[in-house]
Amino acid sequence: MFAVIRTGGKQYRVAANQVIEVERLDGDAGARIAFDDVLMIGDGATVTLGAPTVAGASVTGEVVRQARAPKVYAFKKRRRHNSKRIRGHRQHLTQVRIVEILSGGRNTKAGGPSGADAAAAE
Repeated sequence: MFAVIRTGGKQYRVAANQVIEVERLDGDAGARIAFDDVLMIGDGATVTLGAPTVAGASVTGEVVRQARAPKVYAFKKRRRHNSKRIRGHRQHLTQVRIVEILSGGRNTKAGGPSGADAAAAE
């Protein structure tokens, strides 16, 4: 099972137990984060598209760590004017491990039963 979520102005295709890097989100390592902007959910041959989001769907993730991306330099030089400028930028990132994908009652946990198997186990 996979889902497409939106966070930080970008879209990510995620699956259970996957680690992704997104723009900085609040929370320390071990904190749970819920992504409610789920644009699409797919399970094998069936795909559910949202308009714009899938109703009742959410993705839960766990913060692995807060990090920073490598430094990016913006360099400007004007020829024959003895003029140059260097500016650097490091983006703040959050590493998130996807724990489960909830889609209107059904869920997929990392390493656990899903769908009808989860209902039969309860």
